[in-house]
Amino acid sequence: MPAESPPQTLTVALLGNPNTGKSTLFSALCGVRQRTGNYPGVTVEKKLGHAEFHWQPFTIVDLPGSYSLAPRSPDEMIAVDVLLGRQNAVDEPDAVLCIVDASNLERNFYLVSQVLELGKPTVIALNMVDVARDRGMTIDVDLLRNRLHVPVIEIQANRKWGLEELKQALVDTLKVKQTPPESPFPELFQAEVTKLETHCEQEFETPLPRYLVERLLLDTSGYLSHGGIREINDSIQTAISAARQRLAGAGMPVPAVEAMARYQWIGQLLDGVVQRPSSRPKSFSDKVDRVLTHRIWGTTVFVLLMIFLFQAVFWIAGPASDLIDWLKSHASNFVAAALAEGALQSLIINGAIEGVGGVLVFLPQIFVLFLFIAILEDCGYMSRAAYLMDRLMSRVGLSGKSFIPLLSSFACAVPGIMSARVIENPRDRLITILVAPLMSCSARLPVYTLLIGAFIPSQRVLGVFGLQGLTMFAMYAIGIVTAVFVTLVLRRTILKGATPPFVMELPSYKLPGLGIVLYRMLDRGWAFVRRAGTLIFAVTILVWAAAYYPRYEAAENPSEQLRHSFLGRAGQLVEPAVRPLGWDWKIGCAAIASFPAREVVIATLGVIYNLGEDEDEQSETLRETLRSATWEGTDKRVFNVPVALSIMVFFALCAQCSSTLAVIKRETNSWRWPAFTFAYMTGLAYVAAFLTYQIGSLFVG
Repeated sequence: MPAESPPQTLTVALLGNPNTGKSTLFSALCGVRQRTGNYPGVTVEKKLGHAEFHWQPFTIVDLPGSYSLAPRSPDEMIAVDVLLGRQNAVDEPDAVLCIVDASNLERNFYLVSQVLELGKPTVIALNMVDVARDRGMTIDVDLLRNRLHVPVIEIQANRKWGLEELKQALVDTLKVKQTPPESPFPELFQAEVTKLETHCEQEFETPLPRYLVERLLLDTSGYLSHGGIREINDSIQTAISAARQRLAGAGMPVPAVEAMARYQWIGQLLDGVVQRPSSRPKSFSDKVDRVLTHRIWGTTVFVLLMIFLFQAVFWIAGPASDLIDWLKSHASNFVAAALAEGALQSLIINGAIEGVGGVLVFLPQIFVLFLFIAILEDCGYMSRAAYLMDRLMSRVGLSGKSFIPLLSSFACAVPGIMSARVIENPRDRLITILVAPLMSCSARLPVYTLLIGAFIPSQRVLGVFGLQGLTMFAMYAIGIVTAVFVTLVLRRTILKGATPPFVMELPSYKLPGLGIVLYRMLDRGWAFVRRAGTLIFAVTILVWAAAYYPRYEAAENPSEQLRHSFLGRAGQLVEPAVRPLGWDWKIGCAAIASFPAREVVIATLGVIYNLGEDEDEQSETLRETLRSATWEGTDKRVFNVPVALSIMVFFALCAQCSSTLAVIKRETNSWRWPAFTFAYMTGLAYVAAFLTYQIGSLFVG
């Protein structure tokens, strides 16, 4: 008797509004069997999980949180394409699992009504029933099931309560044919959709799903009809306009007819299902929000919390990064002792070990920062932080959600850019990613420390402020001011668009789930190593090769070898371009060598001036050497205050960080934006450094 073939893996799409516990449910269903990536051509993250319920294997597709299936951008189109089987990156779902907030069914069922129109087997997970109960609400779940004709399962995702019933419902719902619900739209509207559907069938080789035809009629933004689905010809455009005019004449203006029809359907559906107390009792969240969303006290708490967060990044990540540096140093010493001097030794030490170290040294910061961000998100505070900062951020064309990523970038742009995923609006998210590298990260600090200590006098201004401290503050301020300027320019040029209205639900406070927090932290760290890390390693190897070859046998020291290497020749080649900045070829060479990471400039200067690679920003020897360095063939000093300021301004604004560019590529799914970032930042850095040196030279002889 032949063995039974294993059951076919079924695909389930998980969908829900933001802040309904969707990520918590996804992790609870799939555990560690998850993988992430990006959908082709867009910035939306693709999350797939694998699970087995009652011997039936499933693939769970975690779709982006959304309030509606009305796409207005390529990113928002992803959920619709996946649900309709039009996205090749994943299989067409066999069923839809829709998670809703039991304490706010009216808003959540707007999305549910759209999902039901797709005609796919659907299961509704009624989450946060404990929150609804605490607010004095009662829900007649049996009546709701009977009216919807789909399974409705009460759960508490954060406590894994009700999950067994939910899993059984997923298995059972695929065995029973569900009765398609009636459309919430009036008959006249449905008739217009049918006419347009027939018209599209005559124009297209492949018929459009009825849901997309309906969306074409409702989409007054023009996204779908101007390439969102495919090019719509003039005939279809004319048919859409005529249909809208007929509907408007019948008192059903588009797109208002959708909101009217769906909320009328929701009102009828929930009539008698939800019972509320005559007066809503004050919840714990309400009481806490009186302080945490207060204009003064809430802002004070937020500032203190952010100070603690970034201090914690340095307290916790600092020793871990030092440990990685220590291991890197010992690994280099071991290789140096085991191998004779030569190309292989140099490749392993200065290429491979430096490359791996350059990747791993960011991990502690990424882990710690995302640990705290995951805690703040899961407990419900992140929405309050965005609300508090929206007033400030909206003045430069961004929303409050951009504040945390930009603030994170002062520690390191890599996790800052990655944390921009909390921003739903694609344009806001992209602008935030593009300006985040302008925040002065910790990698710039060695450059500032070395040059300020060497060339900025230790004196008081107005008898109170230290000139060195003011210079350091100015380096951070120039990045902030430039970021505001760039944001305003982008908003008015290549990323035009009005600042979107800030609409955010404030979820109830809850204890963060340990599993969710740790998973998000580890997932972000692994994603960095897997994708950005490979590019960083490759760039480090290329820079090593450029500094090592060709070999100059007559070289008496590393500086001579560097001078005759490809890297040294590149420095001499660009000297005419950097002379207006007050730089000689050696500074230009150090700037080129620092592309993998800005802090490399210190070690490169140490090699150039025959001090070795172990010099750091605190080295008094290096400072004295820079003070006494002269232009070749003359006794004119290379470094002075204008030159030092020129270098600092350049590094404050330039894109000398392959890690950042690699992460921008990963987050935008395109080389276009890292190339744009490198070009605009380098251009701004050059112009600013030029002006700094030229104006400074007028005051310093």
